[in-house]
Amino acid sequence: MAMTREQLARRVAQEFQDGYYINLGIGIPTLAANYIPEGVEVMLQSENGLLGMGPFPLEHEVDPDLINAGKQTVTMARGASIFSSADSFAMIRGGHVDLTVLGAFEVDCQGNIASYMIPGKLIKGMGGAMDLVAGADNIIVTMTHASKHGESKLLSECTLPLTGKGCIKRVLTDLALLDIEDGQFILRERAPGVSVEEIVKLTAGPLVVPDHVPEMHDLD
Repeated sequence: MAMTREQLARRVAQEFQDGYYINLGIGIPTLAANYIPEGVEVMLQSENGLLGMGPFPLEHEVDPDLINAGKQTVTMARGASIFSSADSFAMIRGGHVDLTVLGAFEVDCQGNIASYMIPGKLIKGMGGAMDLVAGADNIIVTMTHASKHGESKLLSECTLPLTGKGCIKRVLTDLALLDIEDGQFILRERAPGVSVEEIVKLTAGPLVVPDHVPEMHDLD
């Protein structure tokens, strides 16, 4: 059984380490702001110019002028600061973000990522993704393992235009957690109730399966 968006957000939040500066992309990554583990203090960075982004606001906390890069209303954590998007991208390009979490359409076994366009469909542009994948050493991609047509998104070679080359080392899908090493996907964890066989079937790129693949935990 595939994980929900909320379970994906909970699992990726388990990767957060105390003191990290983290950029969360639009979609599932943004949800992780609601699931920061107890005892872990991080500063969430939004590329439109906010450092110290808090969880989504309750109805009485909504401020229409306070938004993230996806135009969603957010809150500010204690010690937060607001600045220009130029300063925000200088932070990203300068390698001052410890972890970036973003979505993708495809990832391949060489660590390439395609995340900004599907030919023939409306294109809004790359947004900050190109800078994020170029300026960060520690990137986690969150995505569905397969398309709605059942086609794998973990490939030997991306078929869509690339956002970045050789920059992805870890992928979290709704079925599994995988690392990318030496031109191969390595299966590290599987979603609760999902078998190794299901993951193998839906992974088009070369996949290494260790003798023991544990189930993810603490997702509810």
